[in-house]
Amino acid sequence: MSWSNILEMSGTTILMTVLSTLLAYIIGLPIGVLLNITAKNGLKHNRYINAIVGLVVNILRSVPCLIVIVICMPWVRAMFGKGTGVWYTILIPMTVCAFGFVARMVEQSLAEVPAGEIEAVKSLGASTWQVITKVLLPEARSSLVSGVAVVAVSILGYTSFAYNIGAGGLISGIYTFYTRNTGNYMSEIYFWILVVIVVIIVQVIQECGLLIAKKIDKRRVLK
Repeated sequence: MSWSNILEMSGTTILMTVLSTLLAYIIGLPIGVLLNITAKNGLKHNRYINAIVGLVVNILRSVPCLIVIVICMPWVRAMFGKGTGVWYTILIPMTVCAFGFVARMVEQSLAEVPAGEIEAVKSLGASTWQVITKVLLPEARSSLVSGVAVVAVSILGYTSFAYNIGAGGLISGIYTFYTRNTGNYMSEIYFWILVVIVVIIVQVIQECGLLIAKKIDKRRVLK
């Protein structure tokens, strides 16, 4: 274990977390909007679409991450030419694990937008697309940003499964260090350095999410 190893693992963990969060929102955000507008009190109520999409999301959320990794292995091999051994091989499985969670987070955030504001804009002749882009998403932006922080922290937790496919990262490094130093790992400074870095990354994500949410919240509800 060396400082260069720690820096490499830290960078790998941040890359895995940021890219997986981004990909999860690229897929999950429109699905969350679809779930919201097709709900019972949504802009375009459609119980069949809502039920089917909701079922798919619920199924994905109920499958453990390790099983998702195994299921996604053929796609990963087809895309990258290998299924294990490098950090980016876990991006697809973590994205699949997370986008259903994202969809539900987005759906809940949009549901918090006051119905009166939506009805006011609709009465002026706004289209569904305009209501979504001009009212729903802007009014829910504070909650959406808070949701991004929650999702990112969850995805950081998913990186622990990188150990199973040799994809690296801090949490994988912590467990690897333990397996190689089972008798004295608690007294090793490098072990605690890795743990502290993980805690710091989580705190930075949470605090940044809260700070940005406060800045863009017109209501200033958050303190």
